[in-house]
Amino acid sequence: MRGRPCTCCFTGHRPEKLPWGDDESDPRCAALKQKILDAVEAAYDEGMRHFICGMARGCDFYFAEAVLALRQRREGVSLEAAVPCPTQASAWRPCDRERWRALLDQCDLETMVQEQYTPGCMLRRNRYMVDHSALVIAVYDGGGGGTRRTLEYALRRKVPFVDIPPVM
Repeated sequence: MRGRPCTCCFTGHRPEKLPWGDDESDPRCAALKQKILDAVEAAYDEGMRHFICGMARGCDFYFAEAVLALRQRREGVSLEAAVPCPTQASAWRPCDRERWRALLDQCDLETMVQEQYTPGCMLRRNRYMVDHSALVIAVYDGGGGGTRRTLEYALRRKVPFVDIPPVM
């Protein structure tokens, strides 16, 4: 098995690809957050203790928050931020930057994948996460983009994944 046997990473969509966008008060968003929390809990029950998040807006934030909630209830849970580059959040809205910083401050480990932005740094971050994991949790709508490429990479590396559709 590649990666760490007790490590799980996450891939998922940013708000622009979600039907509710940034409106987290939408009941569909609440339902998705619960599905992510359930998937994290199930991963824990399967032996996962270390969780890696790419720290992007949207589903990555939901995943990090679910792991932090799990850490409050269960033993031995750690959260790693796989940050693609130091400027990841610099162009975001202030509220998103503040949320990113607050989540980053609660992580047990921060891995800076590379020291400056390049067009391939997000892909490199995603490959780092898959290469260091035994399981991937994904929120995936079936379309193209980074989440699809991450899942294709996981398949090539024979890392199993749990697929959560964004709309139930």
